[in-house]
Parts: sequence; structure tokens; C-alpha cells
Amino acid sequence: MSAEPGLAITIRRAGPDDAEAFAAGFRDEDAYSGTLQVPYPSREVWRKRIADLPDGDYLLVAEVDGRVVGNAGIHRAGASPRRAHVMMMGLTVHREWQGKGVGRALMQALTELADKWLPVMRIELTVYTDNERAIALYRGFGFEIEGTHSGYALRDGRYVDTHTMARVRRKPGIA
Repeated sequence: MSAEPGLAITIRRAGPDDAEAFAAGFRDEDAYSGTLQVPYPSREVWRKRIADLPDGDYLLVAEVDGRVVGNAGIHRAGASPRRAHVMMMGLTVHREWQGKGVGRALMQALTELADKWLPVMRIELTVYTDNERAIALYRGFGFEIEGTHSGYALRDGRYVDTHTMARVRRKPGIA
């Protein structure tokens, strides 16, 4: 799916000034229930998270008409040098912007960053098993389900399952 005709989606790096937009986005149950975030987000917590982003981690926002309508990031999978080729990914799109190409634009930006500019061979993510729209989006970018975690997270008073998905790309010079 591409962006709706006439819809101009701008992708850019997130900054501390985006903290209120992040907090506002995660006030929506559709946004936080699809992630490991909890209700009642604080602007100050988001400001600190964005300002203190570790080196090598990337946090992007999608804007339409100057309004943040989604975000996505890739983050190192851990401190071990043996996993330096792996990053974890997360993505959320505000409810009223879902299905309009915002997630696709964010995915395109993240995968191009990983493929063309970073030493990343593997991107991993978890997604709730009932999030069919997200699973379809990820599959469209080459992610495959590698396993299922039972009772992975508490969501709205119930333990729910997730799929582990990954996209592995062999880079030139890597066996």
C-alpha cells in the first residue's frame, strides 16, 4: 500500500521538541495497546527518552501537514559485539492515520537506513498475534514469523501472545 493520493508524508529524525507529540500519540489506547507502553504517558518521560537516545539508535517521526502522526525506531539488540549486526524495531501510527501509508513510509525509511547506511543484517520485532494489519505490513518488507511467545505481555487485563518476526538480509562480504 502506498500513501493516499495527495497525502504528503514527511519522515524525519525525532528530537526532544517532539516529546508532547509522542505523549499525545500514546494517550490513544490504539497506540499504547499495540506496544509495551502503558497508559497515561508523560511528556517529560518522552522528552528524556528522546534526548537520551543511545548512540546508534534511531527514532523517526512521520508528519502530515506539520503534525506528528506516527513514529518508529531501530535500536541496538544488546551490548554484545556478537550481536552488533542486529537491531530491534518498533512502530506506531496514530489511529486516525492507520491504513493511509504512514506505517509503510516509516518502514521504508527504517529499512533503507538499515540497508544502505548501517551494518545491519537482521532486524527483529515482536507483534501481537491479533495485529493482522501490522503483520501484513511487516511481511511486505520481508519480515517472517520465527516463533510465537505465549502470554508475552499484559494488555487490558489479559495476557496476550506475540509473534517474533525478523528480516535477514545478507550483505556483500558476509557469509
